[in-house]
Amino acid sequence: MNMIINETLRLYPPVLAITRRVGKKVNLANKLILPANIEVSVSTLAFQHNPDIWGADVHLFKPERFSEGIVKATNNNSMAFLPFGFGPRFCVGSNFAITEAKIALVMILQRFHFTLSPAYIHSPSQRITTRPQHGLQIILHAL
Repeated sequence: MNMIINETLRLYPPVLAITRRVGKKVNLANKLILPANIEVSVSTLAFQHNPDIWGADVHLFKPERFSEGIVKATNNNSMAFLPFGFGPRFCVGSNFAITEAKIALVMILQRFHFTLSPAYIHSPSQRITTRPQHGLQIILHAL
């Protein structure tokens, strides 16, 4: 179940960008100078959809990417998987959110099986968070 949740968070990160303020002037690899007191946004979507990190099949749902953990899935670049941020501002609720997702998923799967609606159109919408543009188009069937 961890692999499924991680792959879902990779393809559809809950937060699309992480913003930080530069505290002092920084020289990045002698190529880019960031002056103090500017805001820098890092796109989690860009990192998590980068074929150089995730492979040519980057847009496919493949939970087995995470079968050997996040470090192996990211080719030893764990900063490429940022569904809950990183560093001192890492989301304190991440473990709670993942536990809640697991509980909800198990409860649904114990009571229902589901199919995609014939009218299903895959169209994620990115605003503040990622969500389906046309709603959740699934049909639940009681077990």
